[in-house]
Amino acid sequence: MSVTAFADEPYESYNYDNWDEAIPSQSAYTVQKTVTGADMGLSRLSDPADPLFYSEEASASLSEAKDFYVYDDKEIWIADSGNNRILRLDENYNIIGRYYGVTGLEADRCEETQDGAISTFKAPQGLYVTTSPTTGKYTIYIADYDNSRVVRATVESATELKCEQEYTKPEEALYTSKTFNPTKVLVDYAENVYAVVKSVNTGSVQFKADGSFTGFYGANRVEVTAKVIAQKLWRKIASNEQIEGMSRNVPVEYANFDMDGEGFIYTVTEVSTDTDAVKKINPAGYNVWDNVVGDEYTFGDHTDAVWDMASNKTYSTKLTDIAIDGDGIINVLDFETGRVFQYDRLCNLICIFGTKNSSADQRGAFLNPNAVDTIGTNVIVLEGSKTRNDITVFEKTVFGKNLHKAFEFFDAGQYVEAAPYWEEVIKRDGGYTYAHVGLGKADLKNGEYKSALDRFEIANDKDDYDKAFEYYREEWLRNNFTAVAVVVIVLVVLLIVKKILKKKGIKLIKRKNKKEAE
Repeated sequence: MSVTAFADEPYESYNYDNWDEAIPSQSAYTVQKTVTGADMGLSRLSDPADPLFYSEEASASLSEAKDFYVYDDKEIWIADSGNNRILRLDENYNIIGRYYGVTGLEADRCEETQDGAISTFKAPQGLYVTTSPTTGKYTIYIADYDNSRVVRATVESATELKCEQEYTKPEEALYTSKTFNPTKVLVDYAENVYAVVKSVNTGSVQFKADGSFTGFYGANRVEVTAKVIAQKLWRKIASNEQIEGMSRNVPVEYANFDMDGEGFIYTVTEVSTDTDAVKKINPAGYNVWDNVVGDEYTFGDHTDAVWDMASNKTYSTKLTDIAIDGDGIINVLDFETGRVFQYDRLCNLICIFGTKNSSADQRGAFLNPNAVDTIGTNVIVLEGSKTRNDITVFEKTVFGKNLHKAFEFFDAGQYVEAAPYWEEVIKRDGGYTYAHVGLGKADLKNGEYKSALDRFEIANDKDDYDKAFEYYREEWLRNNFTAVAVVVIVLVVLLIVKKILKKKGIKLIKRKNKKEAE
């Protein structure tokens, strides 16, 4: 039996200022615990006396787990891909259900099997759990990768899933890919099914609840680079033979998605790119973060490559998963750096935590971080490497709690209410940019314009500085109106007197000094 010793967090906490410079920061999250297969109680699956028994050879650990889904902050469902199964945990991370396949059902496009027989999963890579509006039972959607299907099933017990519908490769001409290997699945309030499919770059594949294919949703744009622009120009003058020899510029397929409480779908693109790295898509399929100058929002590290002092390596951003909590907080997982980048609903960067490390004895470090989600106030990350298969649970520090409360009021426009929390943030991190912005906005609302100017200057917030300066100037003029008016009147009178004397031919002669006058 091996014993793993965990050290303190192996990463340096940092944030970005308004100059896009990385600066040290306090840790907003710390590792509460790591949960392994042994902690989950997976040995029960190989115990013949246990109700969850499957076989004596059932693995007691995760294997290359690809995805998990937190349902109602009470249960965690895991796509244990390497073991071809779905696991169900309670809020304390104890195993309460296991599923190796679905039983057959007489329904269209759902595999018919003998009574009690199971259509087994093959490398399931994504899942989504909800409650049926008609039966009230749990309904699970599984991206069954090697079976080339998405399956919808009702949860009948701790060990049985009953198949309701299969979503397979569309036969329509619009679907041009030769394969159908779904990696992630999502369902909206109208029970439309969205699947991220490998090698499909025209958006997620969309189905109706009855399994009919309805098209593609939320495709990425082609990233505009110098190479793309040059090739577009060459195509206008090149021959047909030359055009055929050129590489095609196509959108990049996205890696994962999630949906918030308002029905907006958020997508992440894993390939290193600034174009559509993270999108917020409305029901019509358009990115609501678009603007006249393009996508100005930055996700992940602000530079092309970042050196990690813990691993002594340089990494580039490669976003692989996204999770939106009940408060609209956006958590984005970077596969390449092992970091979680957390943003408020306005895309302001809150904090960064986690890292990538080849050592398995480091808390908060990952080899192959595959998924991120939230349960309660905690953030959890699924590690899916061959040597480490576990869940890391991050909990908020005092600094993190104050940050979240401050942003909660800040995003609601309650700047004065946010001020005490920003003050606590500054006590622990005097360089936290948004703390100064938040306090500046509170000063503006309280009419303390000079103090607001100082706050916005520290934060290099030019727009708010200009607004505060305008209010400060108006206040100064109001407070000093009498003095200014007297000075103006005196100057006007002097000008009038000088003009009158000039008309009468009287010159005012200045006496240089007393001696010259004598």
